[in-house]
Amino acid sequence: MNNKKILVTGGAGYIGSITAKVLKEKGFQPIIFDNLITGHQTSVGKEKFYQGDLTKDIPLLEKVFKEEKPEAVIHFAAMSLVGESVKNPQKYFTNNLIGALNLLKVMLEHQVLKIVFSSTAAVYGEPKKVPIDEDDPKAPTNPYGESKLMIEKILKWYGEAYGLFSIALRYFNACGAALDGSLGEDHEPESHLIPLAIQAALGQRKDFKIFGDDYPTPDGTCIRDYIHVLDLAEAHIAALNGFQKGFQSYNVGTNHGFSVLEVIQMIKNVSGVNFETPIGPRRTGDPSQLVAKAKKIKKELGWQPKYSDLKTIVETAWKWHKNHPQGYGK
Repeated sequence: MNNKKILVTGGAGYIGSITAKVLKEKGFQPIIFDNLITGHQTSVGKEKFYQGDLTKDIPLLEKVFKEEKPEAVIHFAAMSLVGESVKNPQKYFTNNLIGALNLLKVMLEHQVLKIVFSSTAAVYGEPKKVPIDEDDPKAPTNPYGESKLMIEKILKWYGEAYGLFSIALRYFNACGAALDGSLGEDHEPESHLIPLAIQAALGQRKDFKIFGDDYPTPDGTCIRDYIHVLDLAEAHIAALNGFQKGFQSYNVGTNHGFSVLEVIQMIKNVSGVNFETPIGPRRTGDPSQLVAKAKKIKKELGWQPKYSDLKTIVETAWKWHKNHPQGYGK
């Protein structure tokens, strides 16, 4: 599928922009569609870019498909803050579901029948066992995870009715930055542990705290499977080359988890800064452990993580944040 155009919705965001960069390096032509509510135009570089919103800018989306004729779509565009989704589920169901349905409608009209969907480990909720297998029960504990699970179900039915080929990649915790320091994580507001802790180490954040230390884990803090964003980008390339009939789902993780305290210690080691880490209350909707069983994607798509050891994750993130104290300059 090389030299083919790939529409990347949400391609100005953290994961989307780095995936677009890797697509270009692999010989694809990424076409970026983003509303820039959470994304950054400066992260797009010289790629073809359309500023639009999937929930309302349907004529623009139709124009993109007509003029660019993409071979496939990678769909990142979505609201993704767990805590906010609990407080404002209407925003999440409206944006994530309507955006996906509009995208799929235009895809079908133009006979573009291949989509890689950015899903999440949040579809599993509080897992019954760890590591989590793709076939384990889905019981989201927040509207964000619920919205992603709903879209997965839609993709399955669209496959049966319309011949859509779809792959849902259920990410665990995306983190890290481009090795050359060009692209990294810049959210407003920021909710992810590694950038928050790095900002604390850089003296940019005074309100850093650990959300709960009374979870049923060895040190009392939440355990997560951290996946380097470059490995995540490679998973999307593998998915583009791995479509089979109908709907498929894959966990993208490392089969290993780190606790909040372990991550913070690595950040202190890499930065050389012993910053304050006060304990706050638990955050609503946070499961105690999320660790992927990632055998399926390795076996079926030939994907292997290369950069997801904790030291590389933190070193690349530290490099990006240190060199971009104002993020992308917003």
